[in-house]
Amino acid sequence: MISNTKKGLVPKNISAKAIIKKILAGDRVSLSRAITLIESSLYKDQILAQEIIEKCLPFSGKSIRIGISGIPGVGKSTFIEALGMYLTAKDKKIAVLAIDPSSERSKGSILGDKTRMEELATEKNAFIRPSPSNGSLGGVTKKTRESIILCEAAGFNTILIETVGVGQSETAAHSMVDCFLLLMIAGAGDELQGIKRGIMEMADLVVINKADGSNINQAKLAQGQYQNSLHLFPANESKWRSPVLTCSSITKSGIPEVWETITEYIDIINKNGYFTKRRQAQTKYWMYENINQSLLDRFYNDTEISKKIISIEKAVIDEKMNPFHAANILINEYFNK
Repeated sequence: MISNTKKGLVPKNISAKAIIKKILAGDRVSLSRAITLIESSLYKDQILAQEIIEKCLPFSGKSIRIGISGIPGVGKSTFIEALGMYLTAKDKKIAVLAIDPSSERSKGSILGDKTRMEELATEKNAFIRPSPSNGSLGGVTKKTRESIILCEAAGFNTILIETVGVGQSETAAHSMVDCFLLLMIAGAGDELQGIKRGIMEMADLVVINKADGSNINQAKLAQGQYQNSLHLFPANESKWRSPVLTCSSITKSGIPEVWETITEYIDIINKNGYFTKRRQAQTKYWMYENINQSLLDRFYNDTEISKKIISIEKAVIDEKMNPFHAANILINEYFNK
C-alpha cells in the first residue's frame, strides 16, 4: 500500500531500478506509480522520479505525440475514445494523458476521464492517465512532458494529450506534441471568437466534431468558414496548410480520415526535416521551463526566505512597502547569501 507521507509515495523495498525494469516491460502499475512520483511535490519522490526519467529517456521518442484541444463541451473525451478505439483496432498502443482542471479554491479535480472513456479504458492496448492541472496554464500539467517519456518507454507508440481547453493558454501543450489538433463544433457562437486567431494559428489540423443527425449541414458550413479563415494565415515552417475535417465521435464517421490526415502530416514533416527541428525546439523550450520552475521551487522552499516573506508580505498589505521593492528585497537576499 502506498501512502502519501513525508517519507514518500514508494515503499522502501521498491527501488528505481525495479520500477524502470517493469516500465520497460510494459507494466502499467509501475508506469502509473512512476507518474504519481513525478506529480508528487515531496522532495524524496522528486529525486526518485528524476532517476526514473533519466534511465527511461533513451527508450523514449519513438511515438507520435498528438495534442487535442477545444473548448469545454466540444466532445474531447468522446472524440479521443473514438479515435483510440480505431487505433487499438489497428494494433496501435496508445496512451491518453488527460488533464482535468483543478479548482482554484479547493485544488481538487474531478479526474473523470476514465469514466468518460469506459470502452477505451478496458482495451489492453490503451492506457489512460487523468491528472489534475493544479492551476497550470498551457492546458497541461507541469509534468506532462515527463509522463510522455515514461509512456513511450513503456512501449506506447501513440500519445494522445487531452488539454484543459482554455483557449490561448494552450501554448505549453503545443510545445510538446508533433501534431496539434483543434476540435470545434458548429454554431458555437461568440465564445470562439476570442480564442480563434491565437489557437487556430497553432493548429495543424482542425476537426469539426458532432457532425451527425441534424448537425451535418451546419458542420459542413462551419468547415468551409474555418477553411477560409485558415487560408488567410501565413504558412508556417512545416509548409503544411492546416485542413479542416468533420467527424462524429458517436457514429465514428470521419475518424479514419482524421487519422489518415495526421499520418500524412507526420510523413510530410518527417521528409522535410520539420519533425526533428520541432522536437529539438521543444527540448530546448522545456530545458528553460525546468530552469524557471527549479528557481521558483528553490526560492520558495528556502528556509530563510520562508521566514522573511511573511513580514515582507504584511508590509505590502499594510501599504508600508510597494510590491516591486518587496520583491527586490527578497530576490536580492536569496541570491546574495
